[in-house]
Amino acid sequence: MQRRSLLSGAAIAAAVSAPAIAQSTPAVRWRMPSSFPKSLDTVFGGAMAISNIVKNLTDGRFTITPFSAGELMPPLAILDGVQNRSVECGHTAGFYYVGKEPALAFDTGIPFGMTPRQHTAWMVHGGGLAQMREIYDRFDAVQIPCGNTGAQMGGWFRKEMKRVEDFKGLRMRVPGLLGRVYAKLGVTPLQLPAADVYPALEKGTLDAVEFVGPYDDEKLGLAKVARYYYGPGVMELGASLCFIANKKAWAELPDSYRAALEAACAQAGADMLAKYDVHNVPALKRLVGGGARLSYWSKPILDALYQATGEVLKEEAAANPVFAGVHEKWRSFLDDQLVWSSVNDGAAEQYMLGTKRAAALR
Repeated sequence: MQRRSLLSGAAIAAAVSAPAIAQSTPAVRWRMPSSFPKSLDTVFGGAMAISNIVKNLTDGRFTITPFSAGELMPPLAILDGVQNRSVECGHTAGFYYVGKEPALAFDTGIPFGMTPRQHTAWMVHGGGLAQMREIYDRFDAVQIPCGNTGAQMGGWFRKEMKRVEDFKGLRMRVPGLLGRVYAKLGVTPLQLPAADVYPALEKGTLDAVEFVGPYDDEKLGLAKVARYYYGPGVMELGASLCFIANKKAWAELPDSYRAALEAACAQAGADMLAKYDVHNVPALKRLVGGGARLSYWSKPILDALYQATGEVLKEEAAANPVFAGVHEKWRSFLDDQLVWSSVNDGAAEQYMLGTKRAAALR
């Protein structure tokens, strides 16, 4: 009898001393397929970070298991899986699903659009997040921004690109709305997941690829099969990723778990952009040192891309009221941001980029 009393007392003491969250919240297990392979430790690392942070913030009561591209489902089918609740959540990019809704391109980024900083401002305080969530709601999904790659390079090409005419007939891996822009220049756009890019270039079924930037591109080995590397990355001045959750699964979560997810996505996003800024520089040096030909788009090519982008945006806005509604507010916000940049930090950066000014600080 005395032993039974001691055991009961120990159980009560353990319950009282346990963290409050363990007493009041359920154990939840989610699966999170990603559109990106494990080999890309920066971008897939964002999925890992979300998982780890959520686990820590909830004392292990809420666990999210990340799966790399293709492990659980096709890498470009994440939204489908979330919508039909084959999985509870996913780690992806909105512009992979422009075939479902072209306005999802704004979730990731538009050619000649916003930098990561401007995109975050638009999302958080410029009404962008509300517009995106209204669209994702149609697919029974809730969206949370969770990272940005920063400005992406113009891409790898098997031949030198000197004139606008050189684009005609090219087969190029290029995602989302970017493909429609390049098509205006005579390109045949193809949307391929990361794992398929190198083999396609090696076999010659692709002539060019726009992927991310030096660090990721080096990991994929793109310099081995396409020699010419172009910038600046005007087609993607930033590419924002998103965490998407099934709407019903999201609604079933305790408030504290939702808060943990929001915090995890914010922290993982800040970390991702910082990693790219750090790792891209030495990676670019290695690529060039290994024989890659770093070049810059000529002004006629930049002008042609800019004009083609304007045509695509106008055409889509005329055909799609949802796209038009997002584009109008997005464009107004970007115009204001460009004014501010020309007055302050953008103007300062241009000054600092002058070779003589930079040399003076060495």
